[in-house]
Amino acid sequence: MSRRLDLLLTALAPAIWGSSYIVTTQFLPEHSAMTVAFLRALPAGLLLLLIVRQLPPLNWLGKIFILGALNFSIFWAMLFISAYRLPGGVAATLGAVQPLIVIFLSGLVLQTQIRGGQILAALLGIAGVALLLLTPAAKLDTVGVLAGLGGAAAMAAGVVLTRKWQPPVPPLTFTAWQMTAGGLLLLPVALWITPEIPSFSPANLLGLAYLGLIGGALTYVLWFRGIARIDPASVSILGVFSPLSAVLLGWVVMGETLSPSQGAGALLALFSVWLGQSKLNLRPFSFTSQKV
Repeated sequence: MSRRLDLLLTALAPAIWGSSYIVTTQFLPEHSAMTVAFLRALPAGLLLLLIVRQLPPLNWLGKIFILGALNFSIFWAMLFISAYRLPGGVAATLGAVQPLIVIFLSGLVLQTQIRGGQILAALLGIAGVALLLLTPAAKLDTVGVLAGLGGAAAMAAGVVLTRKWQPPVPPLTFTAWQMTAGGLLLLPVALWITPEIPSFSPANLLGLAYLGLIGGALTYVLWFRGIARIDPASVSILGVFSPLSAVLLGWVVMGETLSPSQGAGALLALFSVWLGQSKLNLRPFSFTSQKV
């Protein structure tokens, strides 16, 4: 299968994640975001386990729970905190630093070459998301900023370690293991925040089904598949499709307006994706001369 098709399939994951905001606000506005995160991860993970009918070996349990924590539990918990304490544009811009962290973590952990073109692409991606989402009235909160950066770091570490720890199983099985582990780790947090059993309307259940099956299981199968086939830095820059699709969906579905600066931000974000996949080097340094 060509690299171009691999990139396209992987990019579908963050593009679909961009719909999570509309689905959550329109179908699940009265429920705790942490409860939604738990119900998004564990039922979908258990369903995938029933499909694949394979549990992780005992010697893999530690790695699976670390990956489940980084890719789901810690990432979603930090996302929840930053989203509630910061304007959405600030939280998304902080999340956009993830590709930059991935580049240097990959160099340290995977001994990959650090290319100047990828660093430039990551910086342009941050600038594009900022133009797309930040407003002059945005206010900062220390805890929210730390949570946003912590979430970006957790996801970056999850991307790098997912590449480093590749079990000899299909992406569907690997996703089932991680989602189940992440959901189990989210359970006590969700119960602590919302100890009472919530009730759900048919619309709520429809939203949860979408977030769990489409926005969770399907997208993470594509995401983990991409990490296994493409270098982590090239994968992580695709994350800009998430805020980009969120803005476009708000424009198409919710009738929101797009300003010229947002249009410029969208173009800059798209250019950063192209640059991140190009062979432009401009390498300032590397931990090794090997390429992965």
